[in-house]
Amino acid sequence: MKIRLFTIPNILTLCNLLCGSVAVLFALRFDDIQISFYLIIAAAIFDFLDGFVARLLKSYSPVGKELDSLADVISFGMAPSSILFSMYQLAGGTGWWGYAVFILAAFSALRLAKFNIDENQAYGFIGMPTPAAALFVSASGYLFAAGLYILNPYYTIGIAVVLSYFLVSNIPMFALKFTHYGFKGNELRYTFCLLSIVCVILWGIVAIPFIIMAYVLVSVVRRFFVG
Repeated sequence: MKIRLFTIPNILTLCNLLCGSVAVLFALRFDDIQISFYLIIAAAIFDFLDGFVARLLKSYSPVGKELDSLADVISFGMAPSSILFSMYQLAGGTGWWGYAVFILAAFSALRLAKFNIDENQAYGFIGMPTPAAALFVSASGYLFAAGLYILNPYYTIGIAVVLSYFLVSNIPMFALKFTHYGFKGNELRYTFCLLSIVCVILWGIVAIPFIIMAYVLVSVVRRFFVG
């Protein structure tokens, strides 16, 4: 069997990986977590596009599936962990405790490995998706670097631990995947997308962490009160 490596979806996935890799560099080498934020946004866009193009072109492959997870470990696991480590140091943290934030990278890898073998996550998620955790961290890092709030360095470890829990939890979380584009059956997706867009237009990057928290809260409420 001939294995095709350089398909259009795979190239888009590699762009995701490259954005994540450079985001790690800017966070750890230059402490520029605002550039890292933009690179993670770019990685998330490429992550969306590779799946969209694969469905459009019907270009699916085992290589593409594995490559996607490998890229996501870098862009949505290692990159946000690097941002947290930079935040820890910029906030005045010293010593070895700061390395604890890389637990987020480890649990991101666990979450992605679980996703690859779990057939119950075709149209929804069990646990928090890694891009959501990465967007929360990177947007928070951007706002911290902009001087919009003061952060205790040890809070970064708490953020890593809480997000790691949600990544591997058994909480069902809705996915923004549309099997059809009618409103019926997609009420929650359309409503959440519309409100998120409005919030970003009104408040910009400040809105992103709150959108992610709302996403988790809505998912928790659905689990315990809707079923």
